[in-house]
Amino acid sequence: MKRAAIYVRVSTDSQTVQNQLDVLNEVAQRSGWNVVHVFADEGISGAKGRDKRPAFDALLKAIARGEVQIVAAWSVDRLGRSLSDLVAFLSDIQNRGADLYLHQQAIDTSTASGRMLFQMLGVFAEFERSIITARIHAGLDRARAKGVRFGRPPMPTHRLEKVKCALQDGQSIRATAKITGVSTASVQRVKRSMNGQESSVEAAAA
Repeated sequence: MKRAAIYVRVSTDSQTVQNQLDVLNEVAQRSGWNVVHVFADEGISGAKGRDKRPAFDALLKAIARGEVQIVAAWSVDRLGRSLSDLVAFLSDIQNRGADLYLHQQAIDTSTASGRMLFQMLGVFAEFERSIITARIHAGLDRARAKGVRFGRPPMPTHRLEKVKCALQDGQSIRATAKITGVSTASVQRVKRSMNGQESSVEAAAA
């Protein structure tokens, strides 16, 4: 008899996990699984990470301890918000010898057909990631075309010259930062650039 864990989740406090529990307990009984754990995240969005979903975190820990052989959940969106989330979750638990049953999608990775469907999901998840990446890049390109700058804004010229002068006078990085009102990290970057320029001049003169 397989040791099963049921995972249920609802996004708001006004919803109930009872309907999910009733159906999944019935599936477990019909399948001959022994339900050893029930994990419920109530009033928690599926977009939250593991650290914000205590029951989901406890589920993964139980799997890591070898207490669970199959995880039963109502649907994909109870576990995460995307195919890539599902594929990552399933890969993780399968590496620890556990399978997954999703009621709404009729997925049971303990069966040959379920494993085949999971492989197909992996292809779709990769496609999903590529679409998201393409959209991000397209959005960045549009923003750049409109003159939007990304990254750290450049240091004003007058302040940059003050930093260089202080360093050339032999001031330490910390002292230079205090004198000029610039962060120590920024002073370090200026010093590295100055050292690089000096190396280039020396190389050219050699």
